[in-house]
Amino acid sequence: MRARLRLLWLAIVLVVVTTTSAFAQTAGTTPTSSPTTTPRVQSSAVQQPAETVRIYHRWTYGRPIVQIGQDYVLKDGETVREIRSVLADVRIEGHVEDDVVIAAGNAAIASTAVIDGSLVVAGGSATVASGAVVRRDFVVVGGTADIAPDFNPGGGHVIVGTPLIGDWVRTIVPWLTRGLLVGRLIVPDLRWIWAVVAISFLVGLLMNHLFNRQVSATAAALNKRPITAFFMGLLVLVLSGPILVIVAASVIGLAIVPFAVAALIVAALIGKIAVARVIGRGVIPETDPDSRGESLRSFVLGFVVITIAYMIPVMGLITWGLAGVFGLGCATMSFAATLRRERPAKPPKSAAEPPPAAPLPDPPAPVIPSSGPVFGAPGVSAAVAVVDLALYPRASFLDRAAALALDVVLVAIVNAVLRFTWNDGGFLIVVLLYQIGFLAWRGTTLGGVICGLRVVRANGADLRFVDALVRGLTSVFSVAALGLGCLWMLNDPERQTWHDKIAGTVVVKMPREMVLA
Repeated sequence: MRARLRLLWLAIVLVVVTTTSAFAQTAGTTPTSSPTTTPRVQSSAVQQPAETVRIYHRWTYGRPIVQIGQDYVLKDGETVREIRSVLADVRIEGHVEDDVVIAAGNAAIASTAVIDGSLVVAGGSATVASGAVVRRDFVVVGGTADIAPDFNPGGGHVIVGTPLIGDWVRTIVPWLTRGLLVGRLIVPDLRWIWAVVAISFLVGLLMNHLFNRQVSATAAALNKRPITAFFMGLLVLVLSGPILVIVAASVIGLAIVPFAVAALIVAALIGKIAVARVIGRGVIPETDPDSRGESLRSFVLGFVVITIAYMIPVMGLITWGLAGVFGLGCATMSFAATLRRERPAKPPKSAAEPPPAAPLPDPPAPVIPSSGPVFGAPGVSAAVAVVDLALYPRASFLDRAAALALDVVLVAIVNAVLRFTWNDGGFLIVVLLYQIGFLAWRGTTLGGVICGLRVVRANGADLRFVDALVRGLTSVFSVAALGLGCLWMLNDPERQTWHDKIAGTVVVKMPREMVLA
């Protein structure tokens, strides 16, 4: 053991001595970086040793400079390894051994400055004095370049974009540093932000007047079911992206995407206006919901409250997020209610007339075989159960989408816990098998139990294994057809998708305690 420790200490001493010797030798042979003593050699064969020494220096000595939001000055006679700056101005008078990269800031290069690497300025201006040296590329993106006539970089000379981009970036910088980074959307001392607030107010005022009925219905939905609106908004945010990607998989679907995105934007705007009206009603209650004057007053009061909240650090971002989620959720609920009114479901079938009380002379009719009591009530036959299941209302598209999302999340959680590794498409196959298995077993899934959904045959009978299998396999075609097979239920009186029609099934909404009965 002692012999091993001695060998270890001997190896450490040898490494330290070797490194110190190499450093001293390199420092003694490295040429100075002054512009007067360092010639600009154009031959690549001569430049290679100098480049090798510079790369060695990158990790042997020198310090990197990283500036975020604070200006920096490299004085004459000082040497640093590299400079990275974001949202700050940089003035260089000394020596930089590597690259200088400045984003959303200005660069001032003095006559005594020497940059062995490249100078890159994005979203800002670059001023280069006479005598400054840049041994590699000089790049300015979205800004201006004021350079001396004798300035000649060793590499490329590239200027991309117009000065307007740099001006716009420098205008945004105070909002980023004193607004978004501290959790607020409005910085009161920035003039241009109030122009944005004024435009938002005018757009909201116009939409509140033009779509007064829709905004009133959306605000009523938010007042009546706020928790449902919140979770509905989260669901739309989670599912809108994947659905748009699936729809955009073909040329026909790609043409639908802009309209879908525009519909989401309009729904979000109407929802936010409804949120403002709900907040305004909390300040001064409305006596007549149909009055445009009172709706205007509620919107103005709510807009002022939201604007004040946007100026408070941390609270501003929280308010913005909650208003967006609540607004999108209540707008979706209002749209679904309007769609149900325009496309009402078929009235339920009437129950069969009871048999006459007087006994018939003929022999008694054969007894219908029963599969046992239904819903725990003794004496209820299977024929009565068929009628009862057929009388339940059909499930809406949002209910079915929520149940599917819950099932996918559940399978993903189980997959993460058990750490299964699937090949391409394996996870979707597992979700499909999960759906088929649970539907064949209990006629619903765990997500369906939570949402109160059950899949039954079109005549109201319980689902069989063959029905669940056919329904699950044909659902692949409904999804593969850009999701049109699933969206078909929005225009179907029985609210059946393509795979429902092929398998002869319907999805009904029933009380949660009776789903598994």
